[in-house]
Amino acid sequence: MVDHPRRPAYLGPAALDAVRGGGDPALREEAAQTTARLLVDGARGSDDEVVASRLVGLADEHGLEVLASLWADAPPESLAGALWRLFVLRQWVHADPLGAAREFAEGRTSAPVMEVVAGVGDPPGPDEVRGSVDAVLRGVARGDVATTFERAAAFARVVAAGRAALAARSSSVHEVPSSGAPDAPGATLSAVRLVRTAEHLEGAARQLRLERLERPRRPAEDPAGDATGDAGSGDDETSGPDRG
Repeated sequence: MVDHPRRPAYLGPAALDAVRGGGDPALREEAAQTTARLLVDGARGSDDEVVASRLVGLADEHGLEVLASLWADAPPESLAGALWRLFVLRQWVHADPLGAAREFAEGRTSAPVMEVVAGVGDPPGPDEVRGSVDAVLRGVARGDVATTFERAAAFARVVAAGRAALAARSSSVHEVPSSGAPDAPGATLSAVRLVRTAEHLEGAARQLRLERLERPRRPAEDPAGDATGDAGSGDDETSGPDRG
């Protein structure tokens, strides 16, 4: 039997049709996890940087609504649920880089460790936060998947801290929110939800590492590898991104 190299898996019509139109929740869940695994395995199984770039821009290509129909209802600490949160985070940052940079800059003073983990350039301006979330998402294809989720969680925690601090300051001086911005209570609630998103991403990272430890190791398997230990093996596993 000849082993053919894996082709990068993207969201073609068959994958999308698998979860459209309702149906059995169990089948929808299976389809969500299957498409997530195929996507990650396909990207990790290719050395082509175009493939990694297409992964980063997946929501731009298909639309966030399509990804929502695939993954938004998946368990939050599953691979599909974590991917959904990564893409929501990226889309928000790209839609409002000034707001993201402002909140990150404010939050890093109270979360210096998380700032380091997030890896945003200094000073954290719009270009820096956009580049950071793209680099984090690229880690799904080129880095350790669990570490990718932790970096995204750290970014979310810093932003949440900044959002809450700015909301508290606005409330104390009775500032009028800028057009389109939530009021202080709304911003505080949004920050709480963003923390929950970070917790889900951290839980997904723990789950991936647990699966790696529980899986019997093959002789050629590298313990320092990706979330599956064998990239491409098939076992790899919104004002603001606050959908928990």
